[in-house]
Amino acid sequence: MTDTAQPQVAHLPVPGARLYYKTRGTGPLLLLLQGGDGDADGTDALADQLTSHYTVLSYDRRGLSRSPISDPATPVDVATHSEDASRLLVALTSGPTLVFGASLGAVAGLDLVSRHPGQIQLLVAHEPPVTELLPEPERSQATREQEEVENLYRRDGIAAAMRKFVAVAGIRFDDREPGMAIPQPEPERIANLKFFLTHDAPAIRRYRLDLPALHDAAPRVVIAAGARSTAFPRRCAHAWPRNWAGHWRNSPAATPGSCSAPGPSPPASWKGRRRWRRRRRRPQRHQRDAGRRSSSPG
Repeated sequence: MTDTAQPQVAHLPVPGARLYYKTRGTGPLLLLLQGGDGDADGTDALADQLTSHYTVLSYDRRGLSRSPISDPATPVDVATHSEDASRLLVALTSGPTLVFGASLGAVAGLDLVSRHPGQIQLLVAHEPPVTELLPEPERSQATREQEEVENLYRRDGIAAAMRKFVAVAGIRFDDREPGMAIPQPEPERIANLKFFLTHDAPAIRRYRLDLPALHDAAPRVVIAAGARSTAFPRRCAHAWPRNWAGHWRNSPAATPGSCSAPGPSPPASWKGRRRWRRRRRRPQRHQRDAGRRSSSPG
């Protein structure tokens, strides 16, 4: 008999890469999309809180840790990552899936639901850094800060770039649950940071949402933000169009809330979101019967 508490590890060949992934737990499939340079191990603390409720899927994005790419010179963008996630879901399930993404992972999740809405039952996107939703001059300022991270990396190296990145992203290592230890860097961390700063950080800055597709997929999307975060990714979350059918809520901690405040809130939060979806279904059916368009929550 398989021990569902122990991760089951495998690889999936995809065009241009070979993705390392692991699953654990029992129940509906829940895909975790990491942000920054985080690999499949970066959400272990969160996954540990969810395995009694869900089959948790996490993976190394292409170019990180155990997911090598065939040609390092090949461009990698947000669509590349969302298509990788889509191929993982095709390989592992035939039905719509729950997805949680933080930061870069939130943006990849939004791109995934835009391209493949039928694969997503519900996406929780935590502080997606999509500056196009911000008003001016805040939008231009946030873009300049993103560019400064990239320029610092090219000019002064990883340490200087990551100091700026931590400030821009509003990451607070002191904002975590009691007893929650910060994971120690693995040997591959330097290579992951180089890949992130070279490929993924510029890809996030250049990314543009497919707003018409997201409008159609909005009932499947929950936008979340740390209750105590103050940086521009939270303001991007606040700028999510409130007249859409999606839902917005605070999460316990500042970015990255999924890692610094992993439990017991995530299971309760997902249960709450299932109740929210059930509440929404009843008025939607009623309104369809009456021939009216459903209204969006405030």
